[in-house]
Amino acid sequence: MKKRIVLLIGLLLAAACIVTVIAAGRVCTVRIPVGETEGGSDDFTVEIEQSKEVVRLTDKRMEKGTLLLEFVSVSQGRADFTVSRPDGRQTIDRLYVLPFGVITVGVFGGRSTGSWIIPAMTALYTALLFFNVALRYRRDMRVSVYRYRNIRNLGWMIFLALMLLGQLPYLFSGNGLVETAERMLSSASMTSKIALPIAFILSILVAISNIRLMRREGRNWRNMLGVLLGLVLCVGTVFPFALSEYMQRSTIIDVHNQKGAALYIEMALTNVILVAVSYLECILCGTIILAVKAAKMVPEFDREYILILGCRIRDDGGLTPLLKGRADRALEFAGMQREATGKELVFVPSGGKGSDEIISEGQAVRNYLLSMGVPEERVITEDRSVSTYENFKFSMELIRGHSAEPEPKIAFATTNYHVFRSGAVARSQGIDAEGIGSRTRSYFWINAFVREFIATVYNEWRRHLRVIAALSLLILAMVFIVGVSNFL
Repeated sequence: MKKRIVLLIGLLLAAACIVTVIAAGRVCTVRIPVGETEGGSDDFTVEIEQSKEVVRLTDKRMEKGTLLLEFVSVSQGRADFTVSRPDGRQTIDRLYVLPFGVITVGVFGGRSTGSWIIPAMTALYTALLFFNVALRYRRDMRVSVYRYRNIRNLGWMIFLALMLLGQLPYLFSGNGLVETAERMLSSASMTSKIALPIAFILSILVAISNIRLMRREGRNWRNMLGVLLGLVLCVGTVFPFALSEYMQRSTIIDVHNQKGAALYIEMALTNVILVAVSYLECILCGTIILAVKAAKMVPEFDREYILILGCRIRDDGGLTPLLKGRADRALEFAGMQREATGKELVFVPSGGKGSDEIISEGQAVRNYLLSMGVPEERVITEDRSVSTYENFKFSMELIRGHSAEPEPKIAFATTNYHVFRSGAVARSQGIDAEGIGSRTRSYFWINAFVREFIATVYNEWRRHLRVIAALSLLILAMVFIVGVSNFL
């Protein structure tokens, strides 16, 4: 569904809310629980305080321990009413008459007759957004798993699902515009509260794995990315709650005055941070889910070439466990295809020579393949590349010169955590290749998935920034609605 259609549906749902509230809102029934009493409705006295006639009491009756007061709007304005009980206790509330004679209870823009449609339509529109994103996700996944937009769509689905779950308990509660805005803000807070333990557990697991990683692979900033991300997620989730608690106790800034700007500045700041962190946590979940899905995929058994993406080799020119795992996975896939279809593969080990390496990574893998019995004529070596992008670019130049087919079918072998991003890099060059992943050690993959998350966010940082900006504007609009209702 196109964005314009989704926006148009949103406007139509908003119009439906306005029309319903205007049509039904001129009459308002206030329900006051009074419990079981010996008297009837005539034993309760209702006094209305208004500078001019704003509302008129048209009915007063008792139903199952609840006093029902029916008001009709007369003119625009505000009216306070007091209900005196037989035992001397009193209930005080306020009515606002808005344009078109709509009566709201408690606050300006509060609950009114017909206002049940506002939370209902809000939830319906959230569900519409969810299913629209789900349809886009399904469509794009059919085209290719290796698309960054798949991560963005999956993260959006998780975020919208959590928002929808936060709205469902209040679906037909009769909340007005203000209460719906407050519920939307609390939904963002709830999403962060759900994500907090996940982020906390993740940071602990990543810290443990990073300690093992640095012991075995050395200390460098790349091996600490997992810990840093875990800390950012935890701090980002806890900070707004800590800030709110501090400001609640602070004597420097008064956030208790409902007619003061400080309260709403604090509300806006904390909720914007919460929704931004929640969104990024959902994108992280989407990254992990799709990376695992891509790593578990096996290409169809009709491939003609398989690229083996390079990485660092040993000082003596041998393969590191990481690179050997990639080569072995390529050999395994070649055996699976041979057994299934009888079709042989041509191996394309890819990787240039680093300044501290004695031979190129492609040559090192070639030597290993030959030692494993692969015929020399079924190995073509790419030895210039220094990145995943160049792995595909230079390897495809060799393949196109070697193959008689204009578009030969390609597979590639890399480490499991790297399959998704490698496939996305291939797609960016118009290369239709399917990946297969080799296993890696448990202490390495958590940090590796974090690196993939950072890479995917960086690749689409403008889009993610626009989404966070749009969510922030929505939060500010909700805070503005709440603030206006308390100022009037």
